[in-house]
Amino acid sequence: MDASVATPRKSSITEMFQKVGGYRLGRNSSHRRCSKECDYDYDEDGTVELVQIGAERTKNVLILMSDTGGGHRASAEAIRNAFQIEFGDEYRIFVKDVWKEYTGWPLNDMERSYKFMVKHVQLWKVAFHSTYPRWIHNCYLAAIAAYYAKEVEAGLMEYRPDIIISVHPLMQHIPLWVLNKQGLQKKVIFVTVITDLNSCHPTWFHPGVNRCYCPSQEVAKRALLDGLEESQIRVFGLPIRPSFARAVLSKDQLRNELEMDPHLPAVLLMGGGEGMGPVKKTALALGESLFDKDLGKPIGQLIIICGRNATLATTLETEKWTIPVKVRGFETQMEKWMGACDCIITKAGPGTIAEALIRGLPIVLNDYIPGQEKGNVPYVVDNGAGVFTRSPNETARIVTEWFSTKKDELQRMSENALKLAQPEAVFNIVKDINELVCQRGPLANIPYILTSSFTNLI
Repeated sequence: MDASVATPRKSSITEMFQKVGGYRLGRNSSHRRCSKECDYDYDEDGTVELVQIGAERTKNVLILMSDTGGGHRASAEAIRNAFQIEFGDEYRIFVKDVWKEYTGWPLNDMERSYKFMVKHVQLWKVAFHSTYPRWIHNCYLAAIAAYYAKEVEAGLMEYRPDIIISVHPLMQHIPLWVLNKQGLQKKVIFVTVITDLNSCHPTWFHPGVNRCYCPSQEVAKRALLDGLEESQIRVFGLPIRPSFARAVLSKDQLRNELEMDPHLPAVLLMGGGEGMGPVKKTALALGESLFDKDLGKPIGQLIIICGRNATLATTLETEKWTIPVKVRGFETQMEKWMGACDCIITKAGPGTIAEALIRGLPIVLNDYIPGQEKGNVPYVVDNGAGVFTRSPNETARIVTEWFSTKKDELQRMSENALKLAQPEAVFNIVKDINELVCQRGPLANIPYILTSSFTNLI
């Protein structure tokens, strides 16, 4: 279920707290409701206090994300949709890149900088590992906080958040400093949803959060080592959009709908949203190996997702294939293509891996981004859900064997993938956040000082 993200009008911080949000009940009455019965009162010094008035206020949820890799936005939108499915209008959701909208360089330029460094992957490797030590990234974030705290404050308070959810490693420290300086930590629930499956940057972890939602036990162990308490940590899995996680699909029906061969096993080849990596070389190798020359017929079919890479799609469409091949551009219904296939070839992006596991697809990982994606390789391989190789020819050989002489291995890996899958993760996350809201209690008499100076932040 998709829903538009509300955007409030621009207003001053004081003006924002002079109004009470609309009062509505969620559509799903089976879930526990939490009464936050309050209004706002103002002292002469500008302090805002909550006063009980006996009505349930719609709660605002601000999800902090950045388009530095597709996984952050995908997770944010999955959480938004799950809130709306589970609780209806009880929560008002804002998905925002506050850094981009309110601050200056380098925070407002993270998306472009990330894409540049990923294309020159050694730059990203250096940036990731050089900022790993706590004293380095703490100094870096403190300097930025001292410079942009007022802008971040305005960006956060624009949405009057009752709950802040960070799905980005650089969006814990500065917002929590702002909340602390404003005396809002007792009022605003702050949680982190980590979107890396295994190896993740330590900036993900902050002891001041109410919850840290980890996608795996490996990440949970890292959180404990970085100073979080067991009571703060929950391991639910990576949040995948509800339309994918709860889709009930029939492979035969999907192949008929997608005009695929109903009898041949199918491999899905992906190059991410930008169609990157050795997609063409791998496709050509598969086209040759999946054709049985002795029998004079194909033993498998190939689906290629080229993303936004129109040049790649055009090139592949002009090839003369000896096996059934479908070339697609950017797809919004990946649950159908995954549901129609028998295995997948992709780089080690956490979102794609999590989706493939839900569909029970054995995975051939053919690349990874150094740093945050490196650990995804052993996560898949060590759990028996796939293999890793950067060689297009080796990839083609593995898939050909899966479709011919090693069908039992393909089946075993499919079963292992399903064991790792956590399709209910996003629903468990939003339900747990709702429980935090219920446990928080009345908001009356909590002061909101909105004119603090940040000059003494550091």
